[in-house]
Amino acid sequence: MISSKTSFIALIGNPVSHSLSPIMQNAALQYLGLDLIYIAIPCKDQDLELVLNSFKKINCKGLNITIPHKEKVFDLCSEISPIANQLKAINTLKLNSEKEWSGTNTDVEGFIYPLKTLNLVKKKSMVLGSGGAARSVIQGLINLNLSTISVVSRNKTSLNKLIKNFENQIKIKGFLNNDNQAQNLIEEADLIVNTTPVGMNSSKYAMNILPYGETFWRSLKSKTIVYDLIYNPSPSPLLKFSVKKGCFTIDGMQMLVAQGMKSLSFWTNGLEVPFQVMNDALKTYL
Repeated sequence: MISSKTSFIALIGNPVSHSLSPIMQNAALQYLGLDLIYIAIPCKDQDLELVLNSFKKINCKGLNITIPHKEKVFDLCSEISPIANQLKAINTLKLNSEKEWSGTNTDVEGFIYPLKTLNLVKKKSMVLGSGGAARSVIQGLINLNLSTISVVSRNKTSLNKLIKNFENQIKIKGFLNNDNQAQNLIEEADLIVNTTPVGMNSSKYAMNILPYGETFWRSLKSKTIVYDLIYNPSPSPLLKFSVKKGCFTIDGMQMLVAQGMKSLSFWTNGLEVPFQVMNDALKTYL
């Protein structure tokens, strides 16, 4: 029950009305018996510093940061984890002992959560897209010791920037989506990860389409694991197509829940957080 002693955790972004985080986080908080609630608060760019400074003075136990603030929040933190610095994005904050914000990023741990039980060491991977989500995915693949990471993108500028971002860790092969070599990559890949928004439930994207078009996928083999970061709809058009090809598939719901689980553990100083409780709450809601 919410009382005058109840503290809160908030999601800060713009927009936030579509977020599923309050559903899964409040289910976990209730299960753990913590006197905490999780809320989503819309925040414009010009108000970010004011909002974060205000939260230092009230009963706020932590924050999730989403679009468009994941990079801007760097200037408001006194401590930043190595992984957040590497990804150039922060998605989780908590107050340290000096009442200053400490920032980290839980997306990499969220991404690799459903892959940990699979033997991917020295295997070949292919990443579709070169935006912010691709950075988390590539770092996760590096952590899992895959031997080859190839990235396919429509945007040459962001592709080159992405490759440069990881040049001290691994040599990434970059290809534009209309490059004929992509067919060989698909045929040889042990794991393919879609980080593009194509196939998402949105008026901006036509339904039942695949990233880079259906002909792009003609050489997909049944041995390949296909991981789509999209979780709405579930399964996505890409995963439906991949199942028909006999592939093992993973949807973005597991990453969403796992990164939220890691955030909650960060706010509660390492408390063991129940993945299944959060996952079930989302499935019931959707």
